[in-house]
Amino acid sequence: MSMVIGPDNRGPSLLDQAAGGSGLRAVFQPVVRLDDMTVVAHEGLCRPAEGAQDLSVLDMLDLARAKGRLGEFELLAARTVCTAFARQSAGGRLLVNLSAHAILDGGLQPDLLIAVLSGAGIGIDRITVEITERDIVQNPTELAHAVGYLRARGTRIALDDFGNGHSNFEMWNELHPEIVKIDRYLVHGLARSAEKLAIVRALCSVAETLGADLVGEGVEDAADLRLLRELGISYAQGFLLGRPQVEALAAVSDEAREAIRGHVVPVPPRPRGPVTLRPVQAGHLVISAPAVTLQQTNDDVAVLFARHNELHAIAVTDAERPVGLINRRVFTERLAQPFARELFGRKSCDAFMHVAPLLCEEGQSLESMADVLRGEDQRYLTDGFIITRGGRYLGLGTGESLVRRVTEQRIEAARYANPLTFLPGNIPVTEHMERLMREQRVFVAAYVDLNDFKPFNDQYGYFRGDEMIRLLAAILTARIDPARDFVGHIGGDDFILLFQSADWESRCRTIIAEFNERSRALFDAEDLAQGGIEGEDRRGARQFFALATASIGAVRIQAPFPRRPEVIATLAARAKRHAKRERLGFHVLLAPASEATEPVR
Repeated sequence: MSMVIGPDNRGPSLLDQAAGGSGLRAVFQPVVRLDDMTVVAHEGLCRPAEGAQDLSVLDMLDLARAKGRLGEFELLAARTVCTAFARQSAGGRLLVNLSAHAILDGGLQPDLLIAVLSGAGIGIDRITVEITERDIVQNPTELAHAVGYLRARGTRIALDDFGNGHSNFEMWNELHPEIVKIDRYLVHGLARSAEKLAIVRALCSVAETLGADLVGEGVEDAADLRLLRELGISYAQGFLLGRPQVEALAAVSDEAREAIRGHVVPVPPRPRGPVTLRPVQAGHLVISAPAVTLQQTNDDVAVLFARHNELHAIAVTDAERPVGLINRRVFTERLAQPFARELFGRKSCDAFMHVAPLLCEEGQSLESMADVLRGEDQRYLTDGFIITRGGRYLGLGTGESLVRRVTEQRIEAARYANPLTFLPGNIPVTEHMERLMREQRVFVAAYVDLNDFKPFNDQYGYFRGDEMIRLLAAILTARIDPARDFVGHIGGDDFILLFQSADWESRCRTIIAEFNERSRALFDAEDLAQGGIEGEDRRGARQFFALATASIGAVRIQAPFPRRPEVIATLAARAKRHAKRERLGFHVLLAPASEATEPVR
């Protein structure tokens, strides 16, 4: 927290104490290269010296800024860090923090800074200046010009805390830093957040295009560390790899090495809903439109329709709460009948209204409204729907806008996730297979399919069919080890499991048994009693079908590994077909080495 500077505040004496060299001490935190776990650099940080007044370095920075001495203070901090690092004869690079504010407005002159960095005895070409910023930089171009003096002497530039605070792509593009440090907010919990993973993947793409190396900051969890390396991020920093300490670290601990080594290929977190979905709600589709009350007449409704040619319907309210909807076309046709105007014109408008309109609260998500599209009542296509706020009338929505927005979202989401289960689709499945093959890890590919699902879907309709598919997805997700195993939905009632768990076979048998038991609740009592349903086969002939059950065909993938993921998919599909044909429920394909390396004909 910043301190308030008063006329008798102790701030000036503290700054003078720091300027005299007795108020600060240096500590160093290692930066580690992830491919070989080598310490390649240290970030130099300043801490209050032991016995100094009870203020943090952030408090000192605020004091210095308030007194117009920020440049002086940061120059002192840089000298403290460089001198202490040189005294240890430590190897690798040194990262020195400087704020953009001090460089631009704090009186930090380039020649003085260069003299400090080069005068400590470690070589200015081994120093990376890490640009920190607690305020918005109004002119990144000017900042880029200022750090150009440092670059001309061989110093590299790093952009700190990207993804939080005031760091932005304009700064990145203008400064062209050699290093960009991903903020702890994005790194901490990365292995458990599909949203953070999507952002970090995008940063990897930008870094590759702009020629910058990435450093993951704030690493404390082994799973996050392994995923950083999996993403191709070169460097990491955090308590798991080394805490800030007075003596520069020569090597990371055995514990840290074991954390990165791991025993499985990391399984990326999956979203609970598609990452690509935009936060569109019913309220975003609202059309401001007048409403009528039950006390108003059909003549009043006719006047409103005449005044508002664009209205497809008018809501009817009682004490501001919608109780009906009058469709323009239906109303106009009814009132055009002989003598209808004379008979109904002065009567209540409830005579021609639909008494059960579709109501949506303004905060209702667009995805939850998608169930309307699958419903049997299709009046919303012509009537539209009523949007409410706290149960009170807010406005109208059209069926056309609902269909268009839901369709757009599902097309976008289906690229990477199945829109019914939100499980990873074909592209993520293929990507994870490629990761496993690239790492030469032994794994099991299991193809999951339902027996006699089509007759069930034909008998009960796609609402209950979707419910059965979601049940299978929930069981698959619950019965795998999310840290080791991957589940994908490749379409319809077909799923793929990629196991690294040693107990994969027992997991498969548990999945089959649980589904076969729980799916019985989706059948009517009569069908359960006779053990199946009457239906048509694919040729249209009537026959009896057993209750739907699950089948899994599995193949163990090991050296020599296939060259292409489709070979694995083909082998797993062959095992699945055998399990279904023989009504085995579960079958493991023992493929010869030649089949594991060449396409199956």
